[in-house]
Amino acid sequence: MGRRIHFVVDPQGWCCMGLIIFVWLYNTIFIPKVILFPHYEEGHISVVAILCYYFCSLFCIASLLRASVADPGKLPENPKIPITEREYWELCNKCNMMRPKRSHHCSRCGHCVRRMDHHCPWINNCVGEDNHWLFLQLCFYTQILSSYTLILDFCHYYYFLPLKKGNWDVFVFRHELALLRISAFMGLIILGGISGLFYTQLMGIFTRTVGVLSFTNNAVFCRSRPRKPWQQTFSEVFGTHWKILWFIPFRQRQPLRVPYHFANHV
Repeated sequence: MGRRIHFVVDPQGWCCMGLIIFVWLYNTIFIPKVILFPHYEEGHISVVAILCYYFCSLFCIASLLRASVADPGKLPENPKIPITEREYWELCNKCNMMRPKRSHHCSRCGHCVRRMDHHCPWINNCVGEDNHWLFLQLCFYTQILSSYTLILDFCHYYYFLPLKKGNWDVFVFRHELALLRISAFMGLIILGGISGLFYTQLMGIFTRTVGVLSFTNNAVFCRSRPRKPWQQTFSEVFGTHWKILWFIPFRQRQPLRVPYHFANHV
């Protein structure tokens, strides 16, 4: 579960995801070249600052790529429904297939997705049961990377000592101000948007209604279920009780074995 490749043929999604990768690539190339490496060579910052930036950048792109190609929870054509759980299943009126009550049919992907949150064009994929944890990681690391970039842009002009050396014949140094203004603008836009999205995701998990579910009859169905500690709720999302693993995108999610009637929808 969650190990199958899920590729959505959607030109709009390709454009959105391409834009995100461009922003990531822009900052990953120019921020170290214009700010980190020059200030490190002159002793203004530690090598730890460079390693932390590349660490955040790596985890950000890893969670993006994995969330975009991970199977969000596509239902099989002929699902085997346990007798004790048939009352929690229903017939989809769009694809005429049986599905759990907390599933939703995605018109862009053309199939039902378990515990679907929404279809995100920025990852060109649905956000569902099997890749929701990767989407949360993407939101988290994008906020960290955007904040780090904005701090470096600010410190470069108002905190760090002026650079004494510089090859002004190189394009990036001759257009330094313009490049950093573009970086700061993109950082502000992304940070503002992703912070609001991350907040709604967390609130949806705590209230057990996320995305499309909040507009359907299943919202009442989810709220009526027994409330659980937030640690257990997040453990079900990330597929592990080890909290340190909640932040690692380089692993496989293993669904926790919980009774269906007590499983939280996130």
